[in-house]
Amino acid sequence: MRCPYCGSLEDKVLESRTLMHGESIRRRRECQECGYKFTSYERIDEKPFMVVKRDGRRQPFDRSKLEKGIDRALEKRPIPTVMVEQISNDIEDQAIKIGKDEREISTAELGELVLEKLFSIDKVAYIRFASVYRHFEDLDEFITEVKNIDKRGAEKAQEGKK
Repeated sequence: MRCPYCGSLEDKVLESRTLMHGESIRRRRECQECGYKFTSYERIDEKPFMVVKRDGRRQPFDRSKLEKGIDRALEKRPIPTVMVEQISNDIEDQAIKIGKDEREISTAELGELVLEKLFSIDKVAYIRFASVYRHFEDLDEFITEVKNIDKRGAEKAQEGKK
């Protein structure tokens, strides 16, 4: 650590304290050259978790956007408001696991996580989210997606019987 008084790189640590629940360390130091005492702080500088958009742009993961999309899909459905936070927590945890190494996830992967979660909770919310996320162009695409729900439901019922 460079002494702010004389510029020397020789110092010794006199005292260290953990701050902010272990997220930061405060160190009292003394310059070996001039005896000047000063304080330094250390904290982890994490790279933010990023979301890669369809056009290749990257932006920091924004939990409030995730919650807003889920909330909109579940609007006027018989799902408790507390569930939105729980769903968001689960999806955020899954997203971080998936993008652990690169510290990023694509919007496509993130959207599929949301669809998967909504499918297991509320089929109407699933369709609402899918219609926006998958950009349904016409009624036929919408009807096809509804039919796919019936197929998936039947497949799950078959798996449950085995």
